[in-house]
Amino acid sequence: MRILSGFRDAFKIPDLRNKILFTFLILAIYRVGCFIPSPGVNLEALGQQMTGSGMLKFLNIFTGGGLSRMAVFGLGIMPYITAEIIMELLSAVLPKIKEWHEQGEEGRRKITMVARYMTLALALMESTGLLISFSANKELNIFPDLTVWSGGLVIMTMVAGMALLMWLGELITERGVGNGMSILIFVSIIATMPTEGANLVRAAYYQNPIWVVLLAALGLGIIAGVVYIEQGERRIPVQYAKQIRGRKMYAGASTYIPVKVNTAGVIPIIFAASVIFFPMILANFFPSLEGFASNFSEGSILYFVTYTGLIIFFAYFYTAIIFDPFELADNLKKYGGFIPGIRPGMPTTNYIAKVVNRINLPGSIYLAVIALIPAIMFVQFGTAQVPIGGAAILIIVGVALETMRQIESQMQMRHYEGFLSK
Repeated sequence: MRILSGFRDAFKIPDLRNKILFTFLILAIYRVGCFIPSPGVNLEALGQQMTGSGMLKFLNIFTGGGLSRMAVFGLGIMPYITAEIIMELLSAVLPKIKEWHEQGEEGRRKITMVARYMTLALALMESTGLLISFSANKELNIFPDLTVWSGGLVIMTMVAGMALLMWLGELITERGVGNGMSILIFVSIIATMPTEGANLVRAAYYQNPIWVVLLAALGLGIIAGVVYIEQGERRIPVQYAKQIRGRKMYAGASTYIPVKVNTAGVIPIIFAASVIFFPMILANFFPSLEGFASNFSEGSILYFVTYTGLIIFFAYFYTAIIFDPFELADNLKKYGGFIPGIRPGMPTTNYIAKVVNRINLPGSIYLAVIALIPAIMFVQFGTAQVPIGGAAILIIVGVALETMRQIESQMQMRHYEGFLSK
């Protein structure tokens, strides 16, 4: 009832109502673009190709089914997300990009501009790779009348769609509700859930009707668990010393540094999935590697072990890049803050690093368990793409919570009770 009353109160505020309706309008445009195929594509043959490739099915989730039609928005927003991740990684290697990070709004504009150009380059590479990969299958004949002109038209259509989608996402961020890119991925995943859920229920019912009830309970339990852990954090207490400014003395304040259980977010799963699917991609171009790639097929013991290890590794790796204990300790010292019982400087740096490393272990194991749910369902029911596990459920929960917080903050500014208010 609180959520329903929250939505009702949100629509009572004209400015917030206009933002929500504008967001829905942009999302409607996006969904229409996901159903407009590129010219010259045999959709029936393309559907058969998508059925036989785990990597393509994985990517198709993040495009809202647009990739299965080679649609105008068939690349989804993933090239932009990839570009953002690359820029984040480069900031730890290139001093110039790190300098931009420290320049505030001006630096963010420079990073965004570079990320946009990188997105177009990645979109060009991905659409070209998809065209070459699909056209190589002569049996299915996905592109019946493929020429240099028609192939170039398909590539230009998808790259232009990616550029338009990037602009639509930025419009949502500026004039709508929530982060535009995150909202687009959220809607893409939600759009595929009815089909995936129906396939899973059908497979479970075929084995035993009681599995349907158990899966429903499992789905609710996973969602509740993900919400609980995603909001979990370890709070490092911080005390600020008394300061004298002019003729006034300001009392020291007590606060804390929040360290999330899942600091790295969904990035480790995406990185690990890219690595685990790489042998299968190579096997498409080099048939001699098919035997090696089959060892990493979904459901095999080697797949479970390798995938788990990669997720744990990338969780620590990405956390080390985005969370710098030395910089945090230096800022605390600069502004007169300290952790009670810990000396400033390197002892503070070592203490923060120790806390982050400790909390990273359960966080990375949690990511691995969530990521392996689709593989477990594949072993049990023969269907891999399920709506209650993997990167999809983490993105859905994370984006939903963040969007609700933004709406709630705007409602509380106008003295309305939010969704999450107690």
